Amino acid sequence: MRVLILGGTREARDLAAALVAEPGMAVTSSLAGRVRDPALPAGETVIGGFGGVAGLRAFLRERAIDAVVDATHPFAATMSAHAATACLESQADGAPGGAVPLLRLARPGWTDRPGDSWHRVPDLETAAERARTLCPPGGAVFVTTGRRRLGPFAADPDRHYLIRAVDPPTDDLPPRHTVLLDRGPYTVDGETRLMREHGVRVLVTKDSGGSLTAAKLDAARALGVPVVMVDRPATTGPVAPTWTDVAGVLTALRALAHGDAEQPSAHQPRP
Repeated sequence: MRVLILGGTREARDLAAALVAEPGMAVTSSLAGRVRDPALPAGETVIGGFGGVAGLRAFLRERAIDAVVDATHPFAATMSAHAATACLESQADGAPGGAVPLLRLARPGWTDRPGDSWHRVPDLETAAERARTLCPPGGAVFVTTGRRRLGPFAADPDRHYLIRAVDPPTDDLPPRHTVLLDRGPYTVDGETRLMREHGVRVLVTKDSGGSLTAAKLDAARALGVPVVMVDRPATTGPVAPTWTDVAGVLTALRALAHGDAEQPSAHQPRP
């Protein structure tokens, strides 16, 4: 069975490793190529994207892919939408048995806990506005939303911005800023020390979920630092059966490989 994983997450790497060890499974992982030195999964890897829906459809056809697993980052909405459309339209390309099945592996979002002061917002523009209201002039804002789309923070000369990303930012940056290039996992002690050293008054992050970067939330709770949490983008188009763990996806893929008429029920994560 030929499986294509749309990857870039820890869960995608865990799934690739499991499939490489699974008899009768051939796995190819696709990475968007936005990180200079990505953590590579087991098995074959292709880097650089497909060129939209048409390119993905061609890849599915040329490689005779039997199933696709969308294990992209929760904020990779465009890639998820392309995957749903390409798999649906693959029926017209003569895919055996009709459309290529699409499964989704998505870690649950984070949930606030007692002692947290979270402010949920729909986008980065609103996040920048909320951070300015929560952080007094002269204070520091810790931004952990990635290297792209930092423009909404750039017009603020009154606060210092600690910006952490894996690769150097590509957007305009605030006049007062420090860029920290680093990759998780992080520890609570390390995050607490970092926030204290920089005098962080507000944390801005995306609701990425998972354990690799969750330590910053524990540190913010302990220090009484409010968190501006950017919600995940709304799902558009067809919704694929979704599992929150590798074991669930493996079970579903085994069912498909054996030609079972019904797949195990999917467990939908919190949006």
